[in-house]
Amino acid sequence: MLKDKAVASLGQQTLLMPAWITAALAGNDRLKLYLSLTQAAAQHARKPEDSIGNWSQELARAGLRDAGWTQDLVRHAYNDEGMLVLSHMPQLLQALGEDLQIMARPVVDGGMVKDASGFEQRRNHWLELLQSMHDHEGLTQEALTALTHGERKAGDSFHLLVMDLHKQINALASSVATENLDGAHVWNIQKDDRALVRAFMRGLHRTAPLKFNHPGLDTAVTRDGKRLLIQNDIGTNDAHVLVIEVEEQTIRLTYSDLHPPRFKFFQSLLENAGFVWKVSEPVISRDLNEGKPYTVGIATLQAADQTALEQGLEDIASRIVFVIDWNRARKRLQMFVSKAQAISILEHTSEHRWGHMGWLLAGGESLVYDTMEAVGSDTFRIGERLDAVLGETGARAFLIELLRNCSELLQQQQPLTLVQDKARLLLGRVLQQRHVEFDLLAEHAAFCHALAQTLCDVLTQGCNGHCDQVVQRAKNWEHRADHLLATARQRAERQPHWRAVVDLLVQADNVADALEESAFIYTLTLVEPINGLPPSVMEVLGKLADTTLVAIQDLVKAIEIARLLDAGIDTTDSDAFLQILWRMLRAERLCDDLLRTARQHIVQTLHAQPAAMLLATELATTIEGASDALVATGYALRQMAFLKTGVPA
Repeated sequence: MLKDKAVASLGQQTLLMPAWITAALAGNDRLKLYLSLTQAAAQHARKPEDSIGNWSQELARAGLRDAGWTQDLVRHAYNDEGMLVLSHMPQLLQALGEDLQIMARPVVDGGMVKDASGFEQRRNHWLELLQSMHDHEGLTQEALTALTHGERKAGDSFHLLVMDLHKQINALASSVATENLDGAHVWNIQKDDRALVRAFMRGLHRTAPLKFNHPGLDTAVTRDGKRLLIQNDIGTNDAHVLVIEVEEQTIRLTYSDLHPPRFKFFQSLLENAGFVWKVSEPVISRDLNEGKPYTVGIATLQAADQTALEQGLEDIASRIVFVIDWNRARKRLQMFVSKAQAISILEHTSEHRWGHMGWLLAGGESLVYDTMEAVGSDTFRIGERLDAVLGETGARAFLIELLRNCSELLQQQQPLTLVQDKARLLLGRVLQQRHVEFDLLAEHAAFCHALAQTLCDVLTQGCNGHCDQVVQRAKNWEHRADHLLATARQRAERQPHWRAVVDLLVQADNVADALEESAFIYTLTLVEPINGLPPSVMEVLGKLADTTLVAIQDLVKAIEIARLLDAGIDTTDSDAFLQILWRMLRAERLCDDLLRTARQHIVQTLHAQPAAMLLATELATTIEGASDALVATGYALRQMAFLKTGVPA
């Protein structure tokens, strides 16, 4: 796409001349065809019985095959009281005006034609006349003649202006004839500029294969006084433009983008190469991006010498490919991970020179969904996010490796079926290595640990006047632990191996319930009429809670060891696992003894306070109940570990 409006808005019109000339020549072809059609329409209106001819080839050559109104212009023309009535006159007048402006642009605005002001006056005159013709139902004979005649003795005409502009454009085309320098279209450059252009193109060619067959990366270079100007085409959106100025030892890059996340991404790429950015507030231009705001920024690099200058240009060029279709890749990655993770993945793949276009070419999100389906419905549900199954870290690692595989295999021109097979093997390997159920168990154990630690703290230090906050915090942790159990039950509905996880979490959830209840009961002992329990009772209750906390810490260790156990079980790990389970059993027995001791102290010190004795007894019993549930949790974990390693339980 020729982004002349966007480049002009960035103040680099010198770069536009070749593009303007190309567009003007195409506009000339269209204008001459429009005038020929108008004359044919007048002829048909005079003699409807004559054949109107077939204009399909001419329309195709001018790129107007799909302009349906042109097909009817001649066929439906007729005369009405001396006026030529055209069925699509508004479209014709609009097309004449638009292409006249395109033809006149390099002549009037290019600064290379001596009589530019004369052509500007003639252009404006005919644009005003065309606009006035919209007020009529058809063309009078006078208007028709003014548009189509080619006799200079008869005065100026639209047709004569088109002919004169065409002559000037041909002369301009000769004066700005371009050279291909390592793939860049260059003109009017100096001898010393060639090394800079080659440096830029070296960087571009290094990563250009990562765009595969996607359009983009066309480079135009020219000199404007002291400045060397470089423009690179980085996409199809009219507000997505990159222009570089090189003056002495300074590189100044102007970049515009309608997507703020992509702008920030490219900004970080160049910051890593030593560029300093200055970003303006969002810009609104009536003719760009449908009038919606877009971001413009300027990145500057002050090079120490010629080598650093060339390296800076090479660094810019090597990074451009990573913004092509970046936003599309981000949106598709967000079907499987969060927005932050999607951007992080794209940053990683650009840093390692893999990119994202290979993945998009291989199917993008369809490739991932097909791979998830191929692995098995017992693992994935249709439409399920990848990070919900693999976890955030696991999903990120899988997608990064998948993008790398797609890029490397397609660059090697391997068949798409191989890419798909590789994706399935990769996901299968990730699932074997990744035990999401242990992530969930570890998270639940962490909540139990937090509850036990809070209970120990309040038993030794009190609530310090914040009992309500303590109770609420414990309640929130217990609810979050409940949610993990509910999640496991949902997974067990379609994944049979999760049933063992549910059995374990049912026991572990009893631990969380007992600890949360214990914290609540303790706060009741601090208010009227009890106002606290005797020191001897508090001491034994503290020992109960401490013993339970240590047992929970052992549970956390046991889960991490069980995560790593497999059929090739290491003797050291297995011994450590069994020793931890044995310590948990001993902790439960110790809690039994401590409960009896607590009851003795409660009876001895609180026999005259029935309410205090009742609450103290209930508190001790509830804490000891947490240790009982811990033993049951340990046995369930032992069952899972044996099942995982293939050893009979």
